Amino acid sequence: MIISIINHTNGKVSDEELQGAIRAINRQIREDFEPYWHIGGELRLEGRSGKKPSKQNLADMCGDAVLYLWDSVDVEDALGYHDMTNAGVPYGFVFTELAKQMKEDWTVTLSHEALELIGDSEVNLLVQGPHPEDGKRTVFHWYEMCDAVQAESYDIDGVKVSNFVLPLYFTGGEEKGGRNDFLGRAYKGKTLRSFGVHPGGYIGFFDRQKGDHDTFTAQGDAVAARRLKIKSQMKGARRGIRYQRYANQSSKKYG
Repeated sequence: MIISIINHTNGKVSDEELQGAIRAINRQIREDFEPYWHIGGELRLEGRSGKKPSKQNLADMCGDAVLYLWDSVDVEDALGYHDMTNAGVPYGFVFTELAKQMKEDWTVTLSHEALELIGDSEVNLLVQGPHPEDGKRTVFHWYEMCDAVQAESYDIDGVKVSNFVLPLYFTGGEEKGGRNDFLGRAYKGKTLRSFGVHPGGYIGFFDRQKGDHDTFTAQGDAVAARRLKIKSQMKGARRGIRYQRYANQSSKKYG
């Protein structure tokens, strides 16, 4: 998968700086992510047709998917730009202003979005697993690569990138000696469990009993709650729209 990166930060992030981040994330995908997941991709910086979308301009994207680096939180304008230039193409947004609010390097957010675009480009995959609070009943977890460990990052060539879960994370049993995330950090002596969440992270799932999607953070995790509140500003972006559509369809089907 070739992922086109379009820089719409109006000079706040230079193309030169962005190229350094792209190089590090491509190394992460190739050396860290792909050996576990056996799927990969490559980020490539492209130009942009202009500040505003236009039917007369050629589409920016020259690959299989697109990630927009956007300097503000003008979600509606951002979506309008994508729909005008690359409608129907898998995409994601990295809002640098939101990354700042979350006290997170925008490179971590770019890494996060890139890995999740590779893992579920159409945002339509769900995995059956236990309810995070009521393990006795089954829900359908979002197939997200980074959300559960999204407060964790590591360095590649001086660039911060996001931690991510491994395939074993989406299995029902706890395999002795298995690894559920790349870094394998332990909290209170315990590493990440399958369908679990680390401090600062969250998980999302579709609850068929409620006919709607829900999110879960550990009780008392103020950092995770704050991140969710900030991310709610993006509720109109790619993931929010598609999950809302899925939830509405499911409500009709199972209601």
